[in-house]
Amino acid sequence: MADPQYNKEMSEKDPAPLGAAQSVELQPLEDVTKGRWERSWPTIACGAGLFSDGYLNQIIGPVGTMLQKIYGDAYTNSSAQQNVSSIVFAGTVVGMLFFGYTSDHWSRKWSLMISTIILFVFAALGAGSYGAGGSIGGMLAALTAYRFFLGIGIGGEYPAGSVGAAENTGELKAGHRNRWFIMFTNFQIDFGFVVAALVSMILVLIFTEDHLRACWRVALGLGVIPPLSLMYLRLKMNEPEEFNRERMHKFPVWLIIKFYWKRLAVVSIIWFLYDFSAYSFGIYSSAWLSIILGEGAPLWKSFGWSTVVNLFYIPGSALGAFMSDWIGPRYTLALGVGLQGIIGFIMAGCYKWLATPENVAGFVVVFGIFSALGEMGPGDNIGLCAAKTSATAIRGQYYSYAAAFGKVGAFVGTYVIPVIQKNAPNAVRKGQDPFWVSSSLCLLAAFMAIFMLPQINQDTITHEDARFRDYLEANGYDTATMGNPDRQNVQPQV
Repeated sequence: MADPQYNKEMSEKDPAPLGAAQSVELQPLEDVTKGRWERSWPTIACGAGLFSDGYLNQIIGPVGTMLQKIYGDAYTNSSAQQNVSSIVFAGTVVGMLFFGYTSDHWSRKWSLMISTIILFVFAALGAGSYGAGGSIGGMLAALTAYRFFLGIGIGGEYPAGSVGAAENTGELKAGHRNRWFIMFTNFQIDFGFVVAALVSMILVLIFTEDHLRACWRVALGLGVIPPLSLMYLRLKMNEPEEFNRERMHKFPVWLIIKFYWKRLAVVSIIWFLYDFSAYSFGIYSSAWLSIILGEGAPLWKSFGWSTVVNLFYIPGSALGAFMSDWIGPRYTLALGVGLQGIIGFIMAGCYKWLATPENVAGFVVVFGIFSALGEMGPGDNIGLCAAKTSATAIRGQYYSYAAAFGKVGAFVGTYVIPVIQKNAPNAVRKGQDPFWVSSSLCLLAAFMAIFMLPQINQDTITHEDARFRDYLEANGYDTATMGNPDRQNVQPQV
């Protein structure tokens, strides 16, 4: 439950310091003498790797379609059809939890570097998947295994990359910090979706459907470029200054749990609800795509329309980045997901008229608005809320638990939604019922965001660190042990 007094303090433009009197004060991060590029590139280096997440997650859909066309029943009747696309969920959760731990207990920078190397290596291995003796089963088993380890690398981008990006934004100009975080986290994921679909279309046009064996390998192989392009920047960057000041060397687990469990539960549940619902939203895109494409459409055209579907995310994500600075992440999240739920109810109620050839243009427009609202609200801001509602010392683990719970929501949705459809009495209800459920969850998420999330402003990270120090000191923890040795016994100015 949100603390009203905390929200009142955070709504003030310049909140008073919450920490105890300090013998030495550190210079505020935004006043540190640095050029514009020096301030900006660490945020870019930390967050832009999530483009790999978007590309490598999205590209497996077109690759699966190609494998089905190449191998027919040998692929569709095997467990690989489901495993190749879903195993990355398991790897991502493992990666989130592991790198969430190492980013707090060891290093933001080197946790990120290791996850980058994993992404590069297993993206390359996936492209070269080969079974013993050239067997199809062996090749698919290798691809499945590589996708799992690829998921671990993707998972590392969340706690290490996103958390580092959030902390580095403290050195940017006040009033612009949230948009920078979003433009190099969620916007990168959405952009990766678009590029993956577009690349698939272009590759099929280049290779033609007669050479799909080369096509799917090239599509996966191109996934090595994003992590490789960031390797130098990530190697050169330092630990975020906020992390240097506030890191812990001894973790009072029970004190941390008592202080943050309620807030973490709220963030995690909202993330779970959004990811659960996001799966069923794809039902509508499948419906209008089947109307437009009909039977026997060429593969490139199908991938081209998938690009159009993913393009809907871009304006919503860009708008949400700016709104997050204008009205705050909490209200932007609630507004986006609340409006999405309302439009979802309308679309469900009108489904039998929308899902017809004569109304398909209206269907596409409404669906585009609907998708954009999802990215404007929770798509952009749930990660921001997870990154900025905890103290720096435990931010990696806090973020990783919330993000992992969100991925579990997506995984649960992949099983629950088909069950809802299977039990529908007719074709119209098959399209409507998942949306009644998902839109209801959207409104629940909006309610929780408004009444249970804390207020987040431009200086929340620094404010939260001081608040957490006060709590630890009140409970007998020696905060002089926090930070790197050259910063011990020093608290940041709020």
